[in-house]
Amino acid sequence: AYTDGRGIYVDAKDVAERDGSYFLGDQPVNREYGKMGKSLKNSVSPDEMYDAYGADTLRLYEMATGPLDASRPWETRDVIGMYRFLQRLWRNLIDEQTGDCTVVDEPLDDDLTKQLHRTIDVVRTEMDALRFNTAIAKLIELNNAVTKLGRTPRAVAEPMVLMSAPLVPHVAEELWRKLGHDETVTYLPFPEADPQYLVDDTIEVPVQINGKVRSRIVVAADADKATMEAAALADDKVAAAVAGGTPKKIIVVPGRMVNIVV
Repeated sequence: AYTDGRGIYVDAKDVAERDGSYFLGDQPVNREYGKMGKSLKNSVSPDEMYDAYGADTLRLYEMATGPLDASRPWETRDVIGMYRFLQRLWRNLIDEQTGDCTVVDEPLDDDLTKQLHRTIDVVRTEMDALRFNTAIAKLIELNNAVTKLGRTPRAVAEPMVLMSAPLVPHVAEELWRKLGHDETVTYLPFPEADPQYLVDDTIEVPVQINGKVRSRIVVAADADKATMEAAALADDKVAAAVAGGTPKKIIVVPGRMVNIVV
C-alpha cells in the first residue's frame, strides 16, 4: 500500500517505481506493508488475474512467494514469472503450432536422471511440510534443465506433470491427456525417488593448512583416509603452501576435511 505526504492511502495501481522510490504522478509516496483491502486502496481482484493469466498461474504465484505462514508483499508484476514457467513447461511437451505432443521415448542421461530423482525427493518432502515455494523452485530448476536439453523424454515429462498436478491442476490435467492417458491425473500416486540417485558419487572437501582453508579437493564419497590424504598432498595449492617440506601432522576426517600441520 502507498500513502502520500498527509498519510492518506492512494490507489496502488497508479503508483510507479522509479530508481527505488515510488511516485503518484510526480508526487513521491511512501510504501507501506499491510493486508490487502479496499480501505488501503491496494486490493487486486482475483477475476482480473484469472482473465489475464488463468487460475493456475494465480495459484502458483501465491504458493511461490514464500511460506504460507509468512506475510509477504503482493507484486502483480511478479506474477508474470510463474506465467512464463507454465508456458515453458507447456512448450517442453507440446508443439504450440499444432497442439501435438512432442515428447520422445528415449532414456535419460545420468545427470538428468539424478536431477529428476532428487527433485522428486525434495518436492515430496517440501509438499508434505506445506513449503510449496521451495517445491516450486525445484520444479523450475528441473524444467530449465529439460529446456536446455532441447527435447523432452517421456521418462521426465510424466513425473514433472505428476509433481505439478497439486500445484496447477488444470494445466497438469491437460498435459496428462496430451501425453496419451485417459485417466485423470488427480488420483494417481506421486512419483517415487530411487534412493540410488540421491547419493553423491563424489564430494568436495576442504583442505586446511595450519587451520586455514587453502584448497578444496574432489574425492569419491566413500574415500578412505589414505585416499583423501594422497589427494590433498597432490593438490597444487597444497603443494605450494607446504613448499616441499614434510608435514608434521595430517588429520583426515573422512567425508569432511583434511587438516595439514606444517
